[in-house]
Amino acid sequence: MRYRQDFDPGKRINWKIFQVIWPYLLEYKVRIGIAIACLVLSKTASVYGPFLLKDIVDTLSETGLAKDPVTEGISSSAANLLLVPVGLLLAYGFARFSMIILGEIRDTVFGRVTERAMRRIGLQVFIHVHSLDLDFHLNRRTGGLARDIERGTSGISFLMRFFVFNIAPTLIEIGLVIGLLFYNYGIEFAAITMASVVLYILFSMVTTDWRTQFVREANKADSAASTRSIDSLLNYETVKYFTNEQYEARLYDHALADWESARRKNRLSLLSLNAGQALIITVAMTSMMWLAAQRVAEDSMTIGDFVLINAFMMQLFMPLNFLGFVYREIKGSMANIENMFDLMDLSSKVKDLPAAPQLKVTQGHIRFNQLSFDYQPDRQILKNISFDIKPGEKVAVVGASGAGKSTLVKLLFRFYDPTQGSITIDGQDISAVTQQSLRAAIGIVPQDTVLFNSSIFDNIRYGKPEASDEEVHNAIRMAHLEAFIKQLPDGVDTMVGERGLKLSGGEKQRVAIARTILKRPPILLFDEATSSLDSKSERSILAALREIAEGHTSLVIAHRLSTIVDADRIVVLDQGSIVEQGTHQQLLALEGRYAELWSTQLRSSQSNEG
Repeated sequence: MRYRQDFDPGKRINWKIFQVIWPYLLEYKVRIGIAIACLVLSKTASVYGPFLLKDIVDTLSETGLAKDPVTEGISSSAANLLLVPVGLLLAYGFARFSMIILGEIRDTVFGRVTERAMRRIGLQVFIHVHSLDLDFHLNRRTGGLARDIERGTSGISFLMRFFVFNIAPTLIEIGLVIGLLFYNYGIEFAAITMASVVLYILFSMVTTDWRTQFVREANKADSAASTRSIDSLLNYETVKYFTNEQYEARLYDHALADWESARRKNRLSLLSLNAGQALIITVAMTSMMWLAAQRVAEDSMTIGDFVLINAFMMQLFMPLNFLGFVYREIKGSMANIENMFDLMDLSSKVKDLPAAPQLKVTQGHIRFNQLSFDYQPDRQILKNISFDIKPGEKVAVVGASGAGKSTLVKLLFRFYDPTQGSITIDGQDISAVTQQSLRAAIGIVPQDTVLFNSSIFDNIRYGKPEASDEEVHNAIRMAHLEAFIKQLPDGVDTMVGERGLKLSGGEKQRVAIARTILKRPPILLFDEATSSLDSKSERSILAALREIAEGHTSLVIAHRLSTIVDADRIVVLDQGSIVEQGTHQQLLALEGRYAELWSTQLRSSQSNEG
């Protein structure tokens, strides 16, 4: 399944969410028990309140008390005081207070469950995204992905809180009220209540299902706007280079305009829903009051009964109205988490075998054996590649752009699996060991070093998070970073900016080298590590690379041939195939593809110097 961030109006809501919620509920049985107890007591107080109100009204309505011999001769104010049913009023007040405070206690106790679920699910999604293969990450849209995850976890929180403690209790209360009305006042009152409740729920569900498409449209537009803004900010320098601020603003405004339009449709559809719900409630309450007024006029019901029915209807339709809101929000939340579930349903194409062992590097002997690979069936990148890198040897791979050099790096790190053939390290097929142990054994200095928006010290320590401060400082010394760091006002605590933009290419490369030194892997990989540097920086970086590569098995992906003349062996790729192998001098003597590349770069270098 592919992860989609687009809008599909016909897509059904994914009810699988409740399978995810259930285990988190079971994790806190005691808290759930306390919350349910508070819920039951709160609903009991809620249903009992109108009966207390009826008794109060009926007591106050009695006119015979003023003529009672017991009260004759008592002042008017004292008699009025005796008419007030103090006990009933206190009981009614206590019932109302209990209903509210028990609900608050319930929500507070259950809050821990909700917060822990958000934390656990958020972490699960985060880990899952990191487990997906490189192909997914090359095609993702970071801004939209972040918003989808954020809305998804918030939606799960809403579902856990409101479905468990609002929808089910409201339905229970509706059943109790209808039963009490039927028992005390007859079938007419119960039938009107039942019909209005059923009509209200059906109308809310049908209309909300219709409205869900507008929620999805708004989400799509929101994700698109977020993606556009983040992408533009990440490429701030490019925007400035081409003076495209207004162009970016127009694109962002178009995305916001789509969002505005979707929100308008959403708001208008909400008006239709609320108006329909209000009409159903009004008709139901008017019918009940009309029927109750007739019974009072016929003396078959008291004023207290009239007040009780009115209180029941108001008490019933308040949560019922909230039920409509909750159902709308649940549908909206479901729409919000659909993309997150699509994301969770994705699986990496590169997987560890069941019970895969750890890679054990004893010598660092790497063998590429009849390796073929293609990203698409009609475009083969590597064709039957075979060569060895013996323990402690430095082997360089060179070739024109598109020859497949960087693809070798991705295959060695097992970001992809080869179409045919295998890669072994000390005789162990890398597809048969865990990816974690494989990548832990390889250190890389990439062509484009991307740093975290943190300090230089933290970025170096990233190579080995558990390293001591002394180990980090030792790596800094070995990477010849000390002189540069001493020039900075904040030293190693200097912030490098987003993606390391505050540092030059050479400075970032030195940080990458220090990070790799700290990792201390048995195998080193240099992916065109000096291709973007000037000559002076290149010479100093090369010296540092030679120093850290000594005694290690090294694979160098090179663009500038002058950087790998000291390699033990050079492998020349051309259109995905090996065309030559040998030392620098041997390859020049062949006067083949390597000699041609060397001659071209030499002329280019002389031309630049001239």
